[in-house]
Amino acid sequence: MIKNQFDNLSAPTFRNVSFISSFIMICLLFSCKSHQEKLHKLTPSTLSAAYESAKEPAITHRRFKHQDLQPLIKKHIGTFKVDELGKSVQGRSIHQLEYGEGETKVLLWSQMHGDESTATMALFDVFNFLEAKIDTFEVIRKVIKENIKIRFIPMVNPDGAEVFTRRNAYGIDLNRDAIKEVSPEASILKSAREDFGAEFGFNLHDQQIYYNVEQTPKPATISVLAPAFNYKTEINDVRARAMQVIVGMNRILQEVTPGQVGKYNDAFEPRAFGDNFQKWGTSTILIESGGYPNDPEKQYIRQLNFMIILNALYEIANGNYSRYAVEDYFRIPDNDNMLMDLILKNVSIYDGENQYQLDLGIKRRNVETENGYHVSGRLDDVGDLSVYYGYKEMDATGMELTLGKVAEMSMDSLSSISQEMAFEMLQEGILAVKIKHAPENPLHELPILVLQEQQDSIPSGHSMGSPANFFLKKNGELAYAIVNGYLIDLKKPKAEGLKQSVW
Repeated sequence: MIKNQFDNLSAPTFRNVSFISSFIMICLLFSCKSHQEKLHKLTPSTLSAAYESAKEPAITHRRFKHQDLQPLIKKHIGTFKVDELGKSVQGRSIHQLEYGEGETKVLLWSQMHGDESTATMALFDVFNFLEAKIDTFEVIRKVIKENIKIRFIPMVNPDGAEVFTRRNAYGIDLNRDAIKEVSPEASILKSAREDFGAEFGFNLHDQQIYYNVEQTPKPATISVLAPAFNYKTEINDVRARAMQVIVGMNRILQEVTPGQVGKYNDAFEPRAFGDNFQKWGTSTILIESGGYPNDPEKQYIRQLNFMIILNALYEIANGNYSRYAVEDYFRIPDNDNMLMDLILKNVSIYDGENQYQLDLGIKRRNVETENGYHVSGRLDDVGDLSVYYGYKEMDATGMELTLGKVAEMSMDSLSSISQEMAFEMLQEGILAVKIKHAPENPLHELPILVLQEQQDSIPSGHSMGSPANFFLKKNGELAYAIVNGYLIDLKKPKAEGLKQSVW
């Protein structure tokens, strides 16, 4: 039986609530004398409607580059004060956008790691929201504009973003360069805080999708942390304020993604920006965007970022964050790292001499290429995996791992293989097909392995690290194909989300 751990988890549909939310907000505005007093707490429906009104349409996926953001930054000149803070190792500009007239100073920075772009998308949605003239949300904007001054640095590591990798062009993890400042990007970020005198800071990141909320199968879709400022992990007023802001964000998240918020370990890292900003007097909030079922481009998680960032800015602006108890921060469960993409339980293995059963745990990792990226599905662990959770799980009791065959006839090219043809070959026990002519772009979404003409064998196996390519046979018949880590039911064949490359 195939079990999707998240069948009951689906992103709430907010696209049809904009009108309703607008109506509710208008009623609120005219039903009280003090708008600010009435709107101490924003609701998820209001925040969702705000997102729908402000979502930046030019950004539709995670792998955008520095040049893609420049026209989006330029269009906000006027409402925002835009400054170039400096340049990256490879000479790309690092911009800062400023908004608001209040005394409380808030700094947000994103994409310190070049491949962590979810919050960057959300920041451009926030820019659109703050610039808009929709009366429905004018009170929210007014409270923010009049009470806080905000500076945003949407892309700290543009060189890393160019090739969608974590580190900068020197090969340095910028989040471990707060003290030595070897990187120009690190110096720029540190100076931005010092010059501004930020009272609050938002350190915006992505984490791998395999983090789960401790002792549950739910992914840590958003993880949070109020970083420590010393090895004793003590709590002073600066850190306490960060914890209170996080409690307010968690209030929103528990209503829309209940049980999917995790808290990072607060062990002090003396080289990190968050820990040092906390030490230097800026109440620093770490937000990490993790995984959500069927959201590979993190567009739903982008919405969650928008909602909690806007909520946090509003609560800092009206002071409402101070009403939350620090104790509630510690009630947020910890992160764990026990998720896999696919777990096959009790698979029968025959090695020519012995018959035994194994659980097989598969992870599908992205591999960046010049043409984009492809997925590499491999066995991450084998054996007793009862303590792990899968985005998808299947009890394979009574099923035997069987290796696939390579088609006898080679195809002319990648384009000559159709989806239907690929499924038919799978049902006949063929797991791979050769092509005579290597394409310029080797990426494809076919539900079968495609090999170059000179390759004779299928990369496969049942040990750790082996490519996840095999069949499962039940009662002597092929029941499932595992192609590059994706599970395909041969009786109901369909392929969704496969992003492969010619081997």
